[in-house]
Order: sequence, then structure tokens, then C-alpha cells
Amino acid sequence: MGWPGGWKRKLSVFAVCSLLLTPVTGAEPRTPAELASLVVQDCGSCHGMTLKGGLGPPLRPDNLEQLPAEAIAAIIREGVPDTAMPPWKPLLAPEEIDWISRQLKAGALVSPQ
Repeated sequence: MGWPGGWKRKLSVFAVCSLLLTPVTGAEPRTPAELASLVVQDCGSCHGMTLKGGLGPPLRPDNLEQLPAEAIAAIIREGVPDTAMPPWKPLLAPEEIDWISRQLKAGALVSPQ
């Protein structure tokens, strides 16, 4: 008699999810150009390609002026519950998250449009 409830399928799903959420250790750090591209492509898919807002709020310096870079990093790292903003800590190193938050705060990742 086996375990009830399709345990093999549940175990398989758990294993795949665990692999997807495990950060890659020892991976080469991304370059600033790669991180900037990630922001435009991945963040831009919700926050707008020019970061002026969309599904997610705008990420331009005047929209972020009330938030310290550390708060922006926390939002990127942990996500926002009950919204479409996922936690990025499984995919980005802490240094990468900090770099992105500082660049967003400074307006270095937005086009002048």
C-alpha cells in the first residue's frame, strides 16, 4: 500500500520548486550591464519599459525619493505580499539587489524620456 494523495507527484513538484528557488552558489556575479538589462527587461515587464509604471508602480527617482535605498532593496529582496511583486532573493545575490536599488534611487537605469 503506497502513500495516499499522489505523493510521488507532490514530491516531484517539491523537488523542482526547490531547485528553482535555490540560489546558484559560486556563479559569476552579473556585470552592471547585465543587471541594467535585467531591470529593463524583467522589472520593465511590470513597471513599464521606461519604468514609468504599469502593473507595478513607477520606479523613477521622483517616485522613489521618499524611500531609502535599503527599503527599495528590501522590496526587491522580499517582494510584496498579495501583489504581483515576487521576491528576487532566490535569483539575485544580495550585492546585486543592493546595486539595483542604488541605481534605481539615483535614476541611473531609466532613459531620460
